Amino acid sequence: MLIDTHTHLYSSKFDEDRETVISDCIANGVTKLLLPNIDSNSTEAMLALADKYPSVCYPMMGIHPCSINNDTIEKELAHTKEYLFSNRKFIAVGEIGIDLHWDKTTLDAQIFAFKQQIEWAKELNLPIAIHAREAFNEIFEVLDELNDDNLNGVLHCFTGNVEQAKHIINYGGFKLGIGGVVTFKNGGLDKVLNEIELKHLILETDAPYLAPTPHRGKRNSSQYIPLIGDKLADIYGCTLPDIAKVTTKNAIELFGL
Repeated sequence: MLIDTHTHLYSSKFDEDRETVISDCIANGVTKLLLPNIDSNSTEAMLALADKYPSVCYPMMGIHPCSINNDTIEKELAHTKEYLFSNRKFIAVGEIGIDLHWDKTTLDAQIFAFKQQIEWAKELNLPIAIHAREAFNEIFEVLDELNDDNLNGVLHCFTGNVEQAKHIINYGGFKLGIGGVVTFKNGGLDKVLNEIELKHLILETDAPYLAPTPHRGKRNSSQYIPLIGDKLADIYGCTLPDIAKVTTKNAIELFGL
């Protein structure tokens, strides 16, 4: 059994074939799909998908950092808090974090929202799914301040170096989310993972983005998880079932599945 710990299957990019994608996932041994939220505009579609496939799709609740700015932060935080503290079950607070690729002017607002959502995660005893793009130092500054025995989660779509990987692992409760980038020629992530034990990893796609080779540049999909697993089997000198056993156990324990 394989788990895609990060897929936006509710995206409009899947409107024409979503049911087929889910069937193909199950046929390929990918039996659980974890759905991180983006913002108030995506919540309804995400929850509708989780309600339709309750034994396959599991929702998170959070605000993507690219949806944070001074005009939206109050509304988005209120929306997220309302859902998190409702009777609705979520498996994590996510995806949350800091993204400085597109807009550095929103950094203060992003940090504020990130910290607030971490505090909610602690209060609710939920893991967090962290989005970090061109912002490792800023992410670490927040986690160095707020990490404790009551915080755990995943750094989603990890593409950093060995030092950054070890920094995350040393927090004690965090995994690295490994996706299609590990299959990219000259991507360099394989060399980083040579220094990191498999027990620290979980698998993800970030579908519809970052499709693995040989589908790079096309729409990504959760049924490609075995391609990521095959690459990890190469790196760790083992088999896909070995990868599945460890990463699935990690995901089940982290997200309480």
